[in-house]
Amino acid sequence: MTQAWLLFQLAGCAVLIARAGYVLSRSADALAGAYGWGRGWVGLALLATVTSLPELASGLSAVAIVGAPNLAIGNALGACVVNLLFLVVVDALQRDQPMYREASATHLLSAGFGVVMLGFVAMSLLTGTRAPIVLHIGIYSPILLGLYLLALKSVHGHECEAMAARAAAPTPASAAQTRREWRRFALAALVVLAAGAWLPEVADDLAKAMGLSRSFVGTVLMAVVTTLPEMAVTLGALRVGALDMAIGNLLGSNLFNVMILALDDAFYVRGPLLADAAPVHAGTAVSALVMTGLVIIGLVMRPQGRPLRVLSWVSVALAATYAVNAALVYLGGV
Repeated sequence: MTQAWLLFQLAGCAVLIARAGYVLSRSADALAGAYGWGRGWVGLALLATVTSLPELASGLSAVAIVGAPNLAIGNALGACVVNLLFLVVVDALQRDQPMYREASATHLLSAGFGVVMLGFVAMSLLTGTRAPIVLHIGIYSPILLGLYLLALKSVHGHECEAMAARAAAPTPASAAQTRREWRRFALAALVVLAAGAWLPEVADDLAKAMGLSRSFVGTVLMAVVTTLPEMAVTLGALRVGALDMAIGNLLGSNLFNVMILALDDAFYVRGPLLADAAPVHAGTAVSALVMTGLVIIGLVMRPQGRPLRVLSWVSVALAATYAVNAALVYLGGV
């Protein structure tokens, strides 16, 4: 297949994912109002799970069908740094003050769990074959799954307490309206899943045609495309004034993306997935750790003003870290 045809297929995936992601954001916001769910938790749990379906489908397809562990690992970790980079766009779209001034403190929980989970991934990548094994699965996999479930429970409990203190009430909605929103949500989720399953084979063929490494394609090219739902949902949330849903979606997607590595590991029968990873992925995990740490600093310090008029200094540091990571992955060439 020619590069032009492969790029056309990649663009087709992007269009389908972006459109479905926008529908997801509108339906999720309506469901949050109908059930009285906190927007931060909806972004973390409901939206992040569905918008990360491309990463899930792509990762499983990469390890089970294509047999490309570096593509799967690069996609999951690359999606994390792309999501954190997109916080720069969110910050730029806040006209008056940096987004950290208005963001809920609940996001500190999500970011904190993200640091812990990424730390386990980085240690596992550096340990390699020396890490303990359960059957063909690395010991990190059940740990990552447990941390993800604990994060969902903790954030939900924190938001429930905050909403009770504000005495927030759900927006009344008819049963017919609620069913319609669930149908729209489910249909959009299926579109995202189908496009995500199509993506790994296209990306792998494109890597061969362009002479690029699978690590680079997974970490940079495929990660950008599979995070289009997160981008579409985030922009949709900002349109309806739901900043916390936008941030919760991006940080929650990162938690889900790291947990995907545990599921990929279960389908990778050759042995522990991260033991077969190229060393360059440890740099991506560390970059995601640094970027998440910067977000935590921003949420705690809540900086005022914008040194560059459009962006806060936290956003500048996020963009610089991403650029360094992309360069290192490209030079890694695996």
